[in-house]
Amino acid sequence: MKSNDEEIFFGADEEPVKDEVDNSAVEDAAASDKASAEDAENETSDETAASGDAEDAAEEKKEASDDKATSELEARYMNLYAEYDNYRKRTQKEKDNLYADAVASVTKDFLTLIDNLDRSIEGAKKSDENSLDKVIQGMELVGRQAKDTLSKIGVEEIPVERGSKFDPNLHEAMMHIEDEELGEQEIAMVFAKGYIYRDRVIRHAQVQVAN
Repeated sequence: MKSNDEEIFFGADEEPVKDEVDNSAVEDAAASDKASAEDAENETSDETAASGDAEDAAEEKKEASDDKATSELEARYMNLYAEYDNYRKRTQKEKDNLYADAVASVTKDFLTLIDNLDRSIEGAKKSDENSLDKVIQGMELVGRQAKDTLSKIGVEEIPVERGSKFDPNLHEAMMHIEDEELGEQEIAMVFAKGYIYRDRVIRHAQVQVAN
């Protein structure tokens, strides 16, 4: 009887029989791991695609929102522009009407003055030496009426006389002279009267300045 440590032979030329390793479980595990990896990769791809679609949708939504906001701003701008244009036209029309009313009012006040001036001229043409005083009186009357008409619309004569101090804000120096009777920068003569409307000088008084 042979010992247990001895190998059993079934023939002189046969190799000893050894236990074969079962690789099927390893292959199944590898296949399972590969399938899991592919599933994970597919899931990642699906998630990436879904994320990309979500981003595209968000971008489209943002663009639509921006377009809507732009359209609203454009509509508001056009409304404001139309309102401003109407306001400008209305204001200009009111300004033109006020100016026309002022011109009409002033002209009406001067018509009586012109009528009296025409009568004075006609009277002067028919006058003789004996009626000269009447002609002068008529011209003086017309002058007073002219001043009253200017005063009525708020235009006043700039007060100035010989000996008054020269004021460049009210007076215009036409020439200078030496005059011992007058002090430095005093008015010697008035060439043309000046007029002022409120605080605005319409025409400076044209004067001769001494020393």
